[in-house]
Amino acid sequence: MIRVFTAERLVVKCKLAVFGDPIAHSKSPEIHRRFGDQFGLDVAYEKRRVKENEFESEVRQFFIDGGHGLSITVPHKWSAFQIADELSDEALLAGACNTLIASDEGFYGHNTDGIGLIDDLDRLGWSPTAKRILILGAGGAVAGCLGPLVARGPKEVVIANRSVGKLRRLVDRFDRGIRGISLTELDLQGAPFDLVINGISAGLSGSTGVELTDRIVNADGACYDLIYSTDDTPFLKMCGSLTDQRADGLGMLLAQAARQFELWTGFLPDPFDQFTDFGRPPDARSQLDV
Repeated sequence: MIRVFTAERLVVKCKLAVFGDPIAHSKSPEIHRRFGDQFGLDVAYEKRRVKENEFESEVRQFFIDGGHGLSITVPHKWSAFQIADELSDEALLAGACNTLIASDEGFYGHNTDGIGLIDDLDRLGWSPTAKRILILGAGGAVAGCLGPLVARGPKEVVIANRSVGKLRRLVDRFDRGIRGISLTELDLQGAPFDLVINGISAGLSGSTGVELTDRIVNADGACYDLIYSTDDTPFLKMCGSLTDQRADGLGMLLAQAARQFELWTGFLPDPFDQFTDFGRPPDARSQLDV
């Protein structure tokens, strides 16, 4: 049984943390403290740099010391998956955990990345149902999103990746609705896609390594970058000449954090009232809306 720390039990501070390496850039402490403010909860949330060889011992000590819940970020999502005593369906499909909470059996591992993406797509009015969807990349971020995305009934999901072996392993986890191709085959897919999602982490360094054209992106379609940035991401800049419907991953970040907060406390906050705290308007899409 999961130990949810509801209001009656949160007479003391709700002790939360995020473990990762690097971790200095994380906005999670501010995000979760503001979630606590929505319900009058006193949230203590720290970010802690944890080395890979110390991860399990640090997790165990955190909960021994009275911790209520952990956010897990790179490079520890696979390690969290391995040490969890119970796993949600979302974590099993993703093969990774971004959330840990104490349970009667030990640790319960969950993954909120996918439902966070769906929550943000719903906010934007970009329902994946009956749509042709192209996903660039086959890494951990993409794996975390696939389960909830497929559950919404898209017409087709195509994943394009450089490494065919890695792509095949990811596609094999699912028994329906997903097809894998090489990045070199993008121009050979017939009709353009309704939604293109970028999960190539190289976008962080200024280059996606992919060229999109109007044969790939529908003129009425949308482009979504799982990465968020204080500037418009390279991927979204590239999409600027193809569609006006563009968004980065800030909404997903906020929405997946809200789902974590719900698991830990029993309360689901409104994630999107924090857009203004990031210098965005409440209905922000890409940085071009600022």
